[in-house]
Amino acid sequence: MDARREIEPTPKNRTTVERKSERELVVTRTFNGPARLVFEAWARPELFKQWWVPKSCGLSLLSCEMDVRVGGKYRLVFSHPAAPEPMAFFGSYLEVTPHSRLVWTNEEAGDTGQVTTVTFEERGGKTLLVMHDLYPSKEALDGAIASGSTGGMGETFEQLDELLAALGTSVGGS
Repeated sequence: MDARREIEPTPKNRTTVERKSERELVVTRTFNGPARLVFEAWARPELFKQWWVPKSCGLSLLSCEMDVRVGGKYRLVFSHPAAPEPMAFFGSYLEVTPHSRLVWTNEEAGDTGQVTTVTFEERGGKTLLVMHDLYPSKEALDGAIASGSTGGMGETFEQLDELLAALGTSVGGS
């Protein structure tokens, strides 16, 4: 694993994942790009589907429906070669503040689903992103960690870095 770190380009943005309490998980990362662009990568389905799924996990994103507005819904459908049926992840947007904040529910787990809050804070042309998951119970968060569903954020955010670099050279201000 150390050999991989040596061949990665530097400087590299670091993803931190921290359990803040029995029910809270916080993921933090700084991205090289303005908050407007980072927010758009989270809010526009055609961009979101380019980076959200960690390439190493073997999942394919079959569909990505996102109505990013208060009360709007999202639905992501994935397939995996080892799974007999596609998996759906879905919920509703509770808060949408362009370029600074998104809050949504994760309803596929029923009563054990978390509420996710993502904030985007611009600092000198870069964006500090904080993703906060609040689970309904300690057991729900323990289960998410045990299943490995929280472990791919570093790779996912690296993919977002790559997309932002490409967008930064091809997209003007909007």
